[in-house]
Amino acid sequence: MSRIWMALGALSGLVAVAMAAWASHGLAPERATLAMTGVQLQAWHALALFGTGLLAERRQGRVLHVAGFCFALGSLCFCGGVYLRALADVSIGLVTPIGGMLMLLGWALLALGAVLPGR
Repeated sequence: MSRIWMALGALSGLVAVAMAAWASHGLAPERATLAMTGVQLQAWHALALFGTGLLAERRQGRVLHVAGFCFALGSLCFCGGVYLRALADVSIGLVTPIGGMLMLLGWALLALGAVLPGR
């Protein structure tokens, strides 16, 4: 399972770089600014996913895997919502802020997984 988090982190980083290029070269300035918010958070959480996978290889327990799930789903919901708004001016309602909350939960769980004995 830890390799899944690393692979998802790498793919998420790839998407973040691609979206940054598209935003910089293909979007109107106000839409590009919005898209770059999603890019920044996606890039940080791509690294978080990769790090979660590395830590999960070294420590036992479910907490780190739940953190990885929160990072992955949270990034998809939050960044996807921001990208939809920037690219098509479409809102997906509460999905975007729920994604943000999942990313926050992922960080809290990552901290717990780092300090607690295997859980």
